[in-house]
Amino acid sequence: MAQTTASRQPNILILMVDQLNGTLFPDGPADFLHAPHLKALAARSFRFAQNYTASPLCAPGRASFMTGQLPRRTRVYDNAAEFASDIPTFAHHLRRAGYRTALSGKMHFVGPDQLHGFEERLTTDIYPADFGWTPDYRRPNERIDWWYHNLGSVTGAGVAETSNQMEYDDEVAFFATQKLHQLARDSDDPERRPWLLTVSFTHPHDPYVARRQFFDLYQGIRELDPQVAAIPYDEMDPHSQRLYKANDAAQFDISADDVRRSRQAYFGNISYLDDKIGGLLATLAATRMQDDTIVVFASDHGDMLGERGLWFKMSFFEGSARVPLMIAVPGRPGGRIDAPVSNLDVAPTLGDLAGVAMDEIAPWTDGESLVPLIEGGSRSAPVAMEYAAEGSAAPLVALREGRYKFVHCELDPPQLFDLESDPNELSNLAGMAEHAQRVETFMTQIAARWDMAAFDAEVRASQARRHVVYPALRNGAYFPWDFQPLQKASERYMRNHMDLNVLEEEKRFPRGE
Repeated sequence: MAQTTASRQPNILILMVDQLNGTLFPDGPADFLHAPHLKALAARSFRFAQNYTASPLCAPGRASFMTGQLPRRTRVYDNAAEFASDIPTFAHHLRRAGYRTALSGKMHFVGPDQLHGFEERLTTDIYPADFGWTPDYRRPNERIDWWYHNLGSVTGAGVAETSNQMEYDDEVAFFATQKLHQLARDSDDPERRPWLLTVSFTHPHDPYVARRQFFDLYQGIRELDPQVAAIPYDEMDPHSQRLYKANDAAQFDISADDVRRSRQAYFGNISYLDDKIGGLLATLAATRMQDDTIVVFASDHGDMLGERGLWFKMSFFEGSARVPLMIAVPGRPGGRIDAPVSNLDVAPTLGDLAGVAMDEIAPWTDGESLVPLIEGGSRSAPVAMEYAAEGSAAPLVALREGRYKFVHCELDPPQLFDLESDPNELSNLAGMAEHAQRVETFMTQIAARWDMAAFDAEVRASQARRHVVYPALRNGAYFPWDFQPLQKASERYMRNHMDLNVLEEEKRFPRGE
């Protein structure tokens, strides 16, 4: 367990970003990235170089991140599946252990519960909380044009002074900074509770639009070109073909300049985030809480960024499924850890670092604490992933074990990749005689872990229920589930029921200097 200078439970600051490709974080940010604050954080963090999402899509990936449970267990299969209130999250575990818990930013909760263990939420979400984005396995070849991704994000990439997403992340950072100041002012109270603050940005998620100051940092660099050229449609694996159709790719003529401009804006938005995160870390230091605070940097899923001709996420290829994870623990020097791990491991790890008994968390998680790895131990359990959302027609599952990744779907031929010799996943070994035994071993593990027919039936039943409920709720009087941040204006700043002298002293940090 972490020790802090005050010998109290550590505070925890989670910095979460959206759609950040983990291959760009082989050991902290890649050298070409202009990310000085993230590089400084990496230097004092445990850096998990081969960390994976539990599901490469926003809502299921985030529900799994918070609970440590795979989507089949949370039933958050897609971006419009309800996240049930009775599923414990790390916010519940830590709040039960005495923590103050707060969220600023995106977590893509679907359903009437918009807190899931957080005592307070400082902003609304950027995405809707209802069932409107529900896929439909009954119509596998029908594209839902009004909400599915399309490649207009690529052809429209470039520079803007502001955007919907910039406006949101500017607000997320502002309220998170304000909250850190509030927490610092409360820290003199000897009875104060330790805190968990999750700050969750929506960048570098598409659309690929960046402010000029960040876009120009990457002018002309060689990383603007993908390592793997676009693969012709008839040479793609079946799931990539489904994603090609889901993204309406045939309707767009993507040029090399479109690709470079999109990647340049994406890299620029990493620098934009670095600037925001740098401000938060500076506030943490200025308010004298750095030495008592664990800092976690994470993402929900990655982005293919034009590799193989694919964009966004929704697949188990490395660009989509591999995500950064860095954990800075006061009093520990950090270091690189190469064992494959998962976002499923974050919830039990936070509990472990906070001193929560593991037997209280273990029944509610499919992951395992990373503290043994941090302390020099080893890990042998494979990393599991699931996907059952847009662009799929039946659930897909994957296992990462050692140097190999195995992907299974009842509709498709199996895929086996040796990530050490073939990091770009260009050679599917599943059909080769010399790997037949390995494929058989993986299939045995798949069968032991998943009942694929039951999984498929559960997803279809969930979709069918939501296709009944959603249009009903939109007919007539409509009460949205979107989180509505409430502020009591009469308790803010300066009001006549407050003692002015007491107020000014309490709101100053540090006091009396």
